[in-house]
Amino acid sequence: MDYTTVKQDKDSLLEVKNLKTYYPIKGGLLRHTVGHVKAVDNVSFAIKNGETLGLVGESGCGKSTTGRTILRLLNPTDGQIVFNGQDITTLKGRSLREIRKDIQMVFQDPYASLNPMQMVGSIVAEPIMNFHNKSLKSLKDEVVDLLRKVGLPEDAYYKYAHEFSGGQRQRIGIARALALRPKLIIADEPVSALDVSVQSQVLNLLKELQDEFDLTFLFIAHDLSVVKHMSDRIGVMYLGNIVEIADKENIYDEPMHPYTQALISAIPVPDPRKKSSRIVLEGDVPSPANPPQGCAFHPRCSKAMAECLVSKPPLKEVKLGHSVACHLY
Repeated sequence: MDYTTVKQDKDSLLEVKNLKTYYPIKGGLLRHTVGHVKAVDNVSFAIKNGETLGLVGESGCGKSTTGRTILRLLNPTDGQIVFNGQDITTLKGRSLREIRKDIQMVFQDPYASLNPMQMVGSIVAEPIMNFHNKSLKSLKDEVVDLLRKVGLPEDAYYKYAHEFSGGQRQRIGIARALALRPKLIIADEPVSALDVSVQSQVLNLLKELQDEFDLTFLFIAHDLSVVKHMSDRIGVMYLGNIVEIADKENIYDEPMHPYTQALISAIPVPDPRKKSSRIVLEGDVPSPANPPQGCAFHPRCSKAMAECLVSKPPLKEVKLGHSVACHLY
């Protein structure tokens, strides 16, 4: 193994430090690189063992790219990814393959992420076969047990993905992610493609499995009520940056960043007698290929100051466990 051991907080399973993922923009006759889309731009956070960190923000803010870069489905442009005390930022080949036993992903679209040519039993068994040499009987027994744990009948083993509903397909994806008994699961909007009536069932299943398998989650979503239900801490992303991160109680009860305040104000209040003071953001999200100078949020911020136009605020702890990137603090 060509792992590099890194000093890491003993309670942290994952530490992301100054992570950047840029996509090159090609132009001209010779297709030279003329710029970059800064999908993830200097993101840092840590996740403790057994914790769920929620990552929220508008579409296109870099949430999914962050998750895929941590799993190394995308190569980072800069920064460091430390998993379980090992620097996995530049791992390749066999070393990267070995680390993926401990990091798995549940994808947003349960149908697109399942092979329509394989039976469900083969889909769930494939990760186990890739890493372990087991007899066919013990392999089938293990797969059937996984299917039961995610709420699917035994005969699902011999069926194909198109024979199931969206919620059942996502359960198949969850069973596949659990097959290698990972330490970390990156759940990329796992319920956004499902009917509302099914979402709560899948979310409760994930929480039950977290307790049973001692899992740590990076939970990516844009639905703030879903993230509140699932997460211990929440990070808010805007245009490739984390602008606020804190315990979920602090984020919902005392949001500090103007962008977080606007997101929280948009949550429907299930009481017709209460009036919610909605903060409406004006303008569109700037292009990550040409982000504004200074604070990326200043063109849409009602509290923007002169300093916001020229200087990008660092993410800093302003209260115990509550960090925010804003010149107001």
